[in-house]
Amino acid sequence: MQHHVLVIDDEPDILELLDLTLSRMGLKVTTAENLRMARRALSEESFSFCLTDMRLPDGNGLDLVREIAENHPQLPAAVITAHGKIEDAVLALKIGAFDFVSKPVDLSILRKLVNTALKLRAEESDKPKKLVEDDSPFKVDQLDKLTGSSEAIQKCKAMIQKLARSQAPVLVSGESGSGKELAARLIHDLGPRADQPFVPVNCGAIPSELMESEFFGHRKGSFTGAATDKEGLFQAADGGTLMLDEVADLPLHMQVKLLRAIQEKAVLPVGARQEVPVDVRIISASHQTLRPLVETGKFRSDLFFRLNVIELPMPSLRERRSDIEQLAQRFLKEITEQWDESEAPLISKEAMHALKEHNYTGNVRELINILQRAVTMCENNNIRPEDLMLEQVSLNEPDQLLSERDEDQTLDTYIEDIEKKMLEDALKKARYNKTRAADLLGISFRSLRYKLKKFDID
Repeated sequence: MQHHVLVIDDEPDILELLDLTLSRMGLKVTTAENLRMARRALSEESFSFCLTDMRLPDGNGLDLVREIAENHPQLPAAVITAHGKIEDAVLALKIGAFDFVSKPVDLSILRKLVNTALKLRAEESDKPKKLVEDDSPFKVDQLDKLTGSSEAIQKCKAMIQKLARSQAPVLVSGESGSGKELAARLIHDLGPRADQPFVPVNCGAIPSELMESEFFGHRKGSFTGAATDKEGLFQAADGGTLMLDEVADLPLHMQVKLLRAIQEKAVLPVGARQEVPVDVRIISASHQTLRPLVETGKFRSDLFFRLNVIELPMPSLRERRSDIEQLAQRFLKEITEQWDESEAPLISKEAMHALKEHNYTGNVRELINILQRAVTMCENNNIRPEDLMLEQVSLNEPDQLLSERDEDQTLDTYIEDIEKKMLEDALKKARYNKTRAADLLGISFRSLRYKLKKFDID
């Protein structure tokens, strides 16, 4: 079936260029010079995509976007904005535009935008909704990966489904361990970019001096050690989604360069003279609240408004306690499979009650660590309250820790003593299985090996 697109612009030369470009893509094109003509076309015909200029003789293209969102919710609509008018683009995305393209229109970017929108329209016409293969012979809905049926998580799932239909930048907020990366991945997997890369990056884990090269790539010989050309994270995510985790950790100089890359949809590799176009959807995440950082000058306000077009707040585990039993059963099954155990242990009623009453500071990630500990400690494949070892969570008991500190001991050596003891305890509980010990501590195996070497623990 040939896709039918509607294009609205009052400049004859631009309208002709857009008509010619889209027709060469094999699309049927209807053009309109004003809102009146566009509304009549929408009432008479069915379209797969709509592209409208912002400023038209009889009104604003954003009014049409609002009407399409209300009356034709399955129709992706994009807007053409004036060069540099980023506030117009942000407003368009907030009210429901699929995406935007700036004047002068880059035809290669336009083609990618249209193809992405048409892919979304094609997927939405398929029934049932997009499914993914599981290890089992059955198919499961992608959103089942976000376990739970509480009101908080149901709202979250509904928001994710809505966000998957747009290309608007999303800021996923929430406490550490609440599932921000999972939410970002679901937005990607449920959208038209699902068959393209999803590239997550922890902004706080990249040294400041290497950030520009890591994000945008570099050319051979651009600095000492640049032996070959290198592709950056933006290029690696081209066509797909780039997730900027812990975006609050970006230094100010990098925030400026990131803003330009997002606005221009192009990056300049270190040592290069020409920008490279990139088609990337940005999803950012932070456990810190960004607005106070903006007010204190630690985070640029223009970048904040560009990233925070739509915010997706992830609920803490304390806000969804009714999901804990379902989550625990799922994680026990996964832990059993990862550790090659014969069958998942059973959780006693008393242990489950303890899990539901626990004050989680690390959210879902903390629940996983508790269960990993319990699987290691339990006997006869039955988890009892004492196997959870909840009383060992000493962050809520600073007085007890401080009472064990020698008066002449420095803070650094005191913290090192605590870290060393935790490493030794984890090894004992894991019966000296380093992989399990790393899981119990919630760190990577590589990090565990480094710490064991640092403290000379054999």
